[in-house]
Amino acid sequence: MPDLKDLPGVEQARVIARDEHPISRQDISPNALKVLYRLASAGYYGFLVGGGVRDLLLDNKPKDFDVATDATPEEIKQLFRNARIIGRRFRIVHVRYGREIIEVTTFRAAPDKQLEVSDNSSRIQLQNIDSAQTREGM
Repeated sequence: MPDLKDLPGVEQARVIARDEHPISRQDISPNALKVLYRLASAGYYGFLVGGGVRDLLLDNKPKDFDVATDATPEEIKQLFRNARIIGRRFRIVHVRYGREIIEVTTFRAAPDKQLEVSDNSSRIQLQNIDSAQTREGM
């Protein structure tokens, strides 16, 4: 797996030691772990994100798990035969294991690498890196 320092947009990243947080692999869906491990073995970043992480930090049982990666939807689909690309503007991939779906999305970035606030609100307009075709080599 690539070094976190090489991830675009990440200026500082810190790995939090196991004894500094309440999350154990035993609390994470084995299928979510399969997705993370397969992404890593193929050379992609993969991070557990979203409400599942929040629930784990609050010592609650997550209802589902989401993963963010630098792999494109097409690359994700090639890694998982049980995957389906959904969405038009922001394409995501559902990796299905029986009744469980792990939602996998490509990292998103603000346009022109700057945070842009719209409509005089606090919302930040983000775009899917894949749909913006800003990946190296494209």
